[in-house]
Amino acid sequence: MDNVVLIVHLILALCLIGVVLLQRSEGGGLGLGGGGGGLVTSRGAATALGKVTWAFAIAFIITSLTLTIIAAQNSASGSVLDRLGIAGPESSVGPSEVPDADSLLPPVGDGDSGGGLLPRADE
Repeated sequence: MDNVVLIVHLILALCLIGVVLLQRSEGGGLGLGGGGGGLVTSRGAATALGKVTWAFAIAFIITSLTLTIIAAQNSASGSVLDRLGIAGPESSVGPSEVPDADSLLPPVGDGDSGGGLLPRADE
């Protein structure tokens, strides 16, 4: 169900973008050309495109709210971290599981093995 609403939402978004780009702005824009000498006058086209824009905008808002409601219902069981077992009071690190400070340091090489991170000064 949510995939169908999402696909309709994406189609509405593309249609809304297209209708807005077709509208004639004061500078001409990407509109249907100049002049009022056709079957549809510029005022009639603006009114029709305005109504289509409003219809697409209302449908877009409705699908947005529907997707929000569906997402809220799906996440009512808890957070993603709770479902994965990463966070929460039962999975917190206890004092016995904290590693020793010496085990966090990089290994220190002895003088001849060259295992250190920096070269020796006499090399």
